[in-house]
Formats: sequence, structure tokens, C-alpha cells
Amino acid sequence: LSYVMESPHEKKVIWTGSDDGLVHISKDGGIHWQNVTPPGLKECLINAIEVSPHSPGTIYIATTRYKFNDHTPALYKTSDYGKTWSNISKGIPDGAFTRVVREDQVRKDLLFAGTETGIYISWNGGKEWSPFQLNLPITPITDLKVHMGNLIAATSGRSFWILDDLGFIRQYQKDTSAFVLYQPDPVILANGSSELDAPSPEFKGSHPTRGVNPATGAVFYYQLPDPKPGDVLLMEIKDEMGKPVRSFSSKKDSLFMKYDGGPPAEPVLPKAKGLNRFVWNLRHQTAPGIPGVYIESSYRGHKAIPGKYSVELKIGDRSLRTNVDIKTNVLYPTDAKTYFEYHSLMSEMEKEVTDMHQMVNMIFNKRLQMEQIIASLTDEVKFKSIKDEGVLFVKSLKQWDEEMVQRKSKAYDDVENFPNKFTANYMFLINQTESDIPRVNQSSLDRLKELNEEWSVLQARGNEFLNKNIPAFNRQLWDVGIGAIWKN
Repeated sequence: LSYVMESPHEKKVIWTGSDDGLVHISKDGGIHWQNVTPPGLKECLINAIEVSPHSPGTIYIATTRYKFNDHTPALYKTSDYGKTWSNISKGIPDGAFTRVVREDQVRKDLLFAGTETGIYISWNGGKEWSPFQLNLPITPITDLKVHMGNLIAATSGRSFWILDDLGFIRQYQKDTSAFVLYQPDPVILANGSSELDAPSPEFKGSHPTRGVNPATGAVFYYQLPDPKPGDVLLMEIKDEMGKPVRSFSSKKDSLFMKYDGGPPAEPVLPKAKGLNRFVWNLRHQTAPGIPGVYIESSYRGHKAIPGKYSVELKIGDRSLRTNVDIKTNVLYPTDAKTYFEYHSLMSEMEKEVTDMHQMVNMIFNKRLQMEQIIASLTDEVKFKSIKDEGVLFVKSLKQWDEEMVQRKSKAYDDVENFPNKFTANYMFLINQTESDIPRVNQSSLDRLKELNEEWSVLQARGNEFLNKNIPAFNRQLWDVGIGAIWKN
């Protein structure tokens, strides 16, 4: 015997294949056997037997005759326990003799065949086959296993290979004229990274000296039939309460400024005709930066906690909706209450640092405008009073700015000479509170209380500048016929 397979559906039903081309079935645990060999099958090796996960009477066998110098592929299928058989090898070329065939556990009639030269796929129960090689090297496939949403391939001399995205393959339809957002697989909350997290022209799906982890975020596949150059593709992700978590666009942010110590550019949604792939790293929105200010910190938002998240994909007047489940990691000693406390604290701090940076940027821009206006007042007699007042006002704005940010730091470890100021200290707390295993410790809460007390004073001064002092100075400028500081 070369292969023995017990039915996963029926107790005591056993299938066997032999090295001389015979197929037998027993329905009583091996006491009695019946020869159900396909009629006319030449002497061969029954290399694999697959009982369909969807039908107990549907069986697939992979046969080979390479020892007879016959490299013809030969896969067979029965749907009536072996009473009748059909050859299902159409589309597999001569020379790619067959070693194994497997059916997907979720999508009926989705078959994978391992041959002497690689993998083939059938979408219709074996009526037609097409190559499914992708980045797999040309190599003999000795066995295949569908396991936990993966297709695992054993090869002769080229290691093990894994295809991670069977969830998408199970949903795929050949209609290229439709706008489609495929249902993403559930995601387990975890840490780490993978070359599969972001597109790269250099990365081809494998590494020459080591394995590659699957993507560590939510993987979205979507199909665009006819995107126009001016169309903007948008993706919006919300939590179970409908609160925004993250948004992405196919249009690059034209206002983004890259500078050392600043936030990274937001990922851009691919918008190619046909199939597209995008990975959400599960993180909330990135915090804004302060142009030109080096902060030795991470601006990324915290990771979303376990739950169901809604996803909307929009282009033009068309929109599609789906959801993605983030599953808890069983290795984390974190319960639902702790997850919620962690999320609430991180969200609060990220909102505050966003407000801080927006206020710093707004006041800094108004200060620059004031300095330009003051410098333009060349009549020392006519404008002396307002100019003197403006100089003092600029000085107070600059003093507040210097308490908020350190503009002298330009590189790593400049902090040794130019101490961090308030927003950098606040971001340090955010980075330290964010944990690989989500949780909140008391020291973070104690430090947050101290910083919030400082921020309440600084924020009050900033609001006074924006809502009282600057409008009052604007009125004075209008009164002397100069104009006003721009609103933004």
C-alpha cells in the first residue's frame, strides 16, 4: 500500500491506494474490501488520496507513472464512492506528472494539485486547471495541506512553502468588470513585522536565507474595474461604536513635510486597474508633527483592541462595506476590561498630543505673521506704540513656544545638549505606555497626572493667545490701517 485515508465524514470508511495502481474501499473498518480502481487505469503509483471535505462520496486520487518513464499527469475523481471515475487532468501539461491533489475546506470545487514542476489550481472541481506558481520555484511538490487558512507545500529539496491568503482565494471571482471589496480574514492581535506588510518593488514574496512571516495587520483585497486618473479612493475604518479609527486615501497628502524627527507619511491606497492589496497595521491615526522640530519618538497611534471594525471603501459615487475581526491573542494575559482601559487611556493621550501640536503650529504661524508685520512698520513715530506692544507680544508667544517644544534639536541625541520640552515629554509617556501586551501600569497614570497639570496651564495660555490676545491685536492693527494677522 502506498496511501491510506480514513473518511473524515463516516466512521469505519477507509480508502487505500497501492503502488501497482489499485484503489480499494472498506466500509466496515477494514473487515471487508471492495476494488474500486478506475477502469482502464494502467499500472501506476497511487501517490495521494483526498476525501472531499464537502461530500463523503467524492474522492480524488493522484497517480504517477514516472517509474515507467511516463510523465503524463493523471488525476481522477469519483462522486459515487468509486462506482464511476473521470480523469480531471485537463490543463496540466505533459511532463508535470501529478503527485497530490487537495480540495479546499471552505470553497467547494477549489482544488490544488502538486506536480513534478509546481502547483496548479482548479476553480471548478478539476474540469480545468491553470498554473498557480506565483513566486514558488520550479520544483517537485511532494505534498499539500490546507490548514488554518493556509496552503502548505512540501517540496523535493526546496524546503516548505506557505501561501497565507487562502481567505481571498476562496472568495475570488473572475469577473473583472465589478468593483469588489473582499472579506478580510480575522486578525490575531500580535507584534512583529513582515515584508508582506507594505508593498516593495524589491521584495518578491520570499527571502533567500530565511522564512517570511505573514502580514501582521488586516489584509484587504479589492478590485477596481476602471479607475480614472482623477478618482480618489478612500478607506474609512470605524469601531463598533461608529467612532473613526483610521482613514486612508489613494491621494498623497500634498501638505506633508518630511523632516528628521517628524511623523512618517501616511500609507497610500493602491489604485491600479484590477486586483489591489493593502495592509492596515491595526494602528489608530498617526499624530501630527511640528514642522522642523526633531522629537525622538514615535508618532504612530496605538493598536486597535480586539473587536469588530467596519470598513468602507469609496471611489467616486460608489462605496462598498465590510468588516474585519481583530481577535485577542490567547498568549496575552489581558481581559476585556483591561483592553478597554488601555484603549481609553491611549486614545486620551493621543488626542491631547494632537491638540498640543495643532496649537503649537497655529501659534507659531501667527507669530511669524506678527514678526513680518512688525518688521514692515518702518515709521517709528506713527507706529511706535503698536510696534512696541507687538514686540512684547511676540516675546510672550516665543516664551510659550519654548516651553512647549525644543526647536534646537536636529538629530539623534541632541537632547544631551538641548533638553526636551513639554510635548516631547508627553510623547515619551505615550510611547512608554504603549505595550506589546496591552495594559496600563500605575507609574504611567501617575506621570500622566503630572503632565496633565502642566498642560492645563500651558493650554489655558495658548487659548488666551488665540481667543483673546491675537484678536485684540488684530483690532489694533485695523485701527491704524495696517490690516490683520491671517486667521490660520
